[in-house]
Amino acid sequence: MTAETQVRKGRKFDQVLEGARVVFLRDGFEGASVDDIAREAGVSKATLYSYFPDKRLLFLEVAGDQCTRQAEDALVTMDLSLPPRIVLRQVAERFLQFIFSEMGQRIFRICVAEADRFPELGRQFYECGPATMRRALTTYLIQSRDRGELAIDDLDLAADQFVELCKADLWPRLMFGIQQEFSPVESTRIVDGAVDTFMARYGT
Repeated sequence: MTAETQVRKGRKFDQVLEGARVVFLRDGFEGASVDDIAREAGVSKATLYSYFPDKRLLFLEVAGDQCTRQAEDALVTMDLSLPPRIVLRQVAERFLQFIFSEMGQRIFRICVAEADRFPELGRQFYECGPATMRRALTTYLIQSRDRGELAIDDLDLAADQFVELCKADLWPRLMFGIQQEFSPVESTRIVDGAVDTFMARYGT
């Protein structure tokens, strides 16, 4: 990335970011126009372009900001001293809350739709959200293992397996448009199954 395409920050940076978030959620990446974003943000196009030379960079910033916020919120609620069943349940509930949210679904679909043209969109999404959660979960698994609560050799694999268990049944139905909302009973069924299965494999 050249110096000409770097994001620059200024007094109205957050204002532009919020306007872009609203428009991207409403219209998607392809449908969002710079005119609409500038209008929603209450800034001129010149101001918008002074911060973000192109729309791709603006979307990267919006997606990264939202994923980082979600990941940081989840990390704040994690008490690494608690036993696995409690922490894993907290992780699962926060994870499902994000992927079922309008923002989570929109970001995922836009990243997939634009993956061929802009592969960095997917990488940004992964690094800001899933990768952050993966590192936090792995950190917890290490501590829990050291306390003798879990028996795990491949920590990264175990963390990935838990995330996939959390996506069982509901995530495919969501992505294929079979169902758009899930009841607390449906979510609890998945969370319970994920925790029970993980503990059956790795619990001591």
